[in-house]
Amino acid sequence: MLSVTEARERILSHFQTTATEVISLAACANRILAVDISTAYDFPLFDNSAMDGFAIRAEDTSPVTLRQAQGGALRVVADIPAGSTPSVTLQPGEAARIMTGAQLPAGANAVIPVEDTDFHNREAGTSAPKTVSFTKVIEAGENVRPRGMDIRAGEVVLKKGQTLKPQGLGLLAMLGISNVQVYKKPRVALLSSGDELLEVDAPLESGKIRDSNSYTLAASIESAGGEVLRLGVAKDTRESVEELFQKALREDVDFILSSAGVSVGAFDYVKEVVEANGSLNFWRVNMRPGKPLAFGKYFDRQFIGLPGNPVSAFVGFEVFVRPVLERLSGQLDGGRRRVKVRSVEEVESDGRESYLRAKIHEKNGVLSARLTGHQGSGNLLSLVQADALLIIPAGVKCVPAGQEIEALLL
Repeated sequence: MLSVTEARERILSHFQTTATEVISLAACANRILAVDISTAYDFPLFDNSAMDGFAIRAEDTSPVTLRQAQGGALRVVADIPAGSTPSVTLQPGEAARIMTGAQLPAGANAVIPVEDTDFHNREAGTSAPKTVSFTKVIEAGENVRPRGMDIRAGEVVLKKGQTLKPQGLGLLAMLGISNVQVYKKPRVALLSSGDELLEVDAPLESGKIRDSNSYTLAASIESAGGEVLRLGVAKDTRESVEELFQKALREDVDFILSSAGVSVGAFDYVKEVVEANGSLNFWRVNMRPGKPLAFGKYFDRQFIGLPGNPVSAFVGFEVFVRPVLERLSGQLDGGRRRVKVRSVEEVESDGRESYLRAKIHEKNGVLSARLTGHQGSGNLLSLVQADALLIIPAGVKCVPAGQEIEALLL
């Protein structure tokens, strides 16, 4: 059996980043940038007010000036709302009422907040006063956002491979970029197999179970930035499996992903169909859960076969398939985080590299972990209750309570 690391490296070596496309900014949420983004402009584009108040010359608030002006009264010569271009130049002893974000007039180098003045009527529609008084000394640059404070012209503000989150979309809009070059979403053909599987809305029958893997795996693919082509459930016959695989070939998908049918059962035909129409690179990995993991090629299409047990399928996806989708989509900032945690209980393993469901707790900056129920590969509830997978290295059969181990955060 291959080690987990070798199996993952073999799989990843067969995948390259997808092609790119240009789409509208409105459709870019969670897409992956295919180019660096920089700007030709400084931002802000002009010195502007950080708050509602009065634009002034800071030197008019010096102690000497305030005494000479008998309380700091300045003549208000302009009213500057946001979005307007000031037409005045402040002279000594003058001020301009200004709104947050509005451009500073020439001659001004500071803003005094309205609450620090004697102008108390702040209702909408109120005209600016003829004079304004204050006693506070203001430094030059106070309450002013200078040009280029946030971004300098030529600066790279978003990098190739970065996931476009809501704040990134806002930044692109601010830069005036309405169409964005991104990597195409990887497309995955997904199927389950097994005569025992029922549709989610079908009544239960003796010996049958509902198909949960197609829902778990489809959601996982989408969470990793991919698109899903649902092929449905293949019956335990060679003809049924081949029919769905042929359907995948007719579609523009990057690879085929299946659950079940890759073990050594008498009715496990997925592996056999792949070998008969392509090649199988490997089909067993030294891990728990999820030993029967298959990788190969069906005609010209890459294929990954996950185990059928729900937890095994999920763990196999996280360890092997999510990294493939991240590579295909060009992600640099994706991936599950790994952290060090302390086990609060003794944890046993069978010597294979194990991924055990656990709940993480934090106290005084120390992360601790406790298993969520029994670790049977069909116990999907324990996976719902978990927020991490404890990684027990190959060759380790017992982790004592209190020992530090690695955890993959979910």
